[in-house]
Amino acid sequence: MGKGIFVTGTGTDIGKTYVTALIVKKLRDAGLKAGYYKAAISGAEKGAQGELLPGDALYVNKTAGIGETVENLVSYVYLEAVSPHLAAQLNAQPIDFNRVDEAFHRALAKYDFLTMEGSGGIICPLRWDKTQHVIIDDLVKRLGLSTLVIADAGLGTINSAVLTIEHLQRREIPVKGVILNNFHAGDVMEEDNRRMIEAITGVPVIATVRKGDTELDMDAAELAALYE
Repeated sequence: MGKGIFVTGTGTDIGKTYVTALIVKKLRDAGLKAGYYKAAISGAEKGAQGELLPGDALYVNKTAGIGETVENLVSYVYLEAVSPHLAAQLNAQPIDFNRVDEAFHRALAKYDFLTMEGSGGIICPLRWDKTQHVIIDDLVKRLGLSTLVIADAGLGTINSAVLTIEHLQRREIPVKGVILNNFHAGDVMEEDNRRMIEAITGVPVIATVRKGDTELDMDAAELAALYE
C-alpha cells in the first residue's frame, strides 16, 4: 500500500492544479511510482463527442507523464463551473463517498506516492442535501490524510494562508507545509509573506514556484518524506 497526501488551496484559481502537477512530476522524474487522484471536478469542458473533459486531471496526467486512464484519475466530473455540491444538485448526481473511498484506495494500492487534489479551498462543499453534508475537510479526515497548502505569493496571502492552516489544525488535520505560487524572489512583500506565514502558524513554506516554472525547486527525497 502506498503513501498519500492531500493538496488543498487557499481559494480558487491560485494555481493548485499547476503546482500539483509539478509535485507529481518531481517524484516521477526521480524514478518514484507517483500517481494522482481527485474526487470531483466541476467546470469541465465538452469534447468533440460531447464527453466531459476533466481539465485539471488531464493537465496533471500529461504534465507529470502518468499515463493513467481518466476513470482512475477522477470519480465525478461536472460541466458547471460551480462548487461540486451545487453541480451535483444541478445534475442529480450526488457524490457517493463509498465510491470515492474505493477509487482512492485502488489508486493508493497502485502507486507508492499518491497525491490527491482537492476542489477549491478547504471549505468547499462536496455534498449538501437531505442525506449528507460533506465538506472537503470531512473527506480529508475520512481518508486520514495530511495536507499541503498551496497559496498565492501576493497581497492578502498571509490572511488566507493562516486562516486555512488554522482551520486544518482545529480539525486536527496535519499540515506538512505551504507552497507559494507566483513567487518573485527578492520581492520585499512576498519574502515577508513567506516569513509571516511561518511565524504565525509554525508551518514551513517548503517551496516557492515562479510563473512558468516547469520544475519544483525542492529535493525529491524531502518531498517524498512528506507522504504518509
